[in-house]
Amino acid sequence: ERVQCAFYLQTAAACRFGDEVVQDSIQRELRRGGQCFFVHNRVETITEMAGYVSRLVPEAKIAIAHGQMPPRQLEEIMLGFVDRETDVLVCTSIIESGLDIANVNTILIHRADQFGLAQLYQLRGRVGRSDRRAYAYLMLPAEGHMSEDARRRIEAIGDLSELGSGFRLAT
Repeated sequence: ERVQCAFYLQTAAACRFGDEVVQDSIQRELRRGGQCFFVHNRVETITEMAGYVSRLVPEAKIAIAHGQMPPRQLEEIMLGFVDRETDVLVCTSIIESGLDIANVNTILIHRADQFGLAQLYQLRGRVGRSDRRAYAYLMLPAEGHMSEDARRRIEAIGDLSELGSGFRLAT
């Protein structure tokens, strides 16, 4: 099984979820003046996950966004993120489509094995929207805790890296 941690722009690899990966990837992006998405697709535990990220990277300004928030509150959080009032947006897959924020060049996807192939492809497309190197971390559970279908999806997203890969995915 291939286990790497980051992918550059539109190529993909995966890594095991852990403190070091989360801390190092966010700190690296902050040092270059950028922002991060941290996708955690469970509204019930998103506040705890934001607290976890905050403990690992206390210097980061963190906000939470998910689709069950009141629309005005969600809008304020998103506008604050766009205006660089926060560094890390801990969010659900609500960011999957339509966002184009050039300063966000790192995305961490917690439990990437629980997303579909099209979702992973869309999430991966939220970074790399500028001339800066972009990184995505498809974070997986401990070995043996992932289905065979999930393993194949993760491998496929790694193969969908060249021009025209969106069409290949659709077909």
